[in-house]
Amino acid sequence: MARALRLKAIAKARGLKLLIGADAALARAVGADGIHLPERLAHRAMALRRAHPDWIVISAAHSLAAARASRADAVVLSVAFPSRSASAGPTLGPLRLTSRARAAGRPAYALGGVNERTARRLLATGIIGLAAVEGAR
Repeated sequence: MARALRLKAIAKARGLKLLIGADAALARAVGADGIHLPERLAHRAMALRRAHPDWIVISAAHSLAAARASRADAVVLSVAFPSRSASAGPTLGPLRLTSRARAAGRPAYALGGVNERTARRLLATGIIGLAAVEGAR
């Protein structure tokens, strides 16, 4: 809770939105702007949107079927480029990422291998933003 409150203060000071990963109670408690759902919890998006109409609800989508099935406000598509993440699977690359973003039927973010070098290429694919773990230091 303390870490989430510190992150909320940083986000507010910088004019950013804070989304909490998979924990609606924590998101509510700290006054977060929304929630990020892993793909396995994406089915909860509609209920969360109804319960919290002011929240941004996004979900991970590791396949085109998951991206199309999601009822979240936006999806996070991965893996864009090679990543050191233990959970990273095969990469999409810019062409398949573009195709998947268009076919998703909702706004999409790119995740995986995001850094200064790849960010420009990713932003040219039709996605609305980037998600990064190590790339935004």
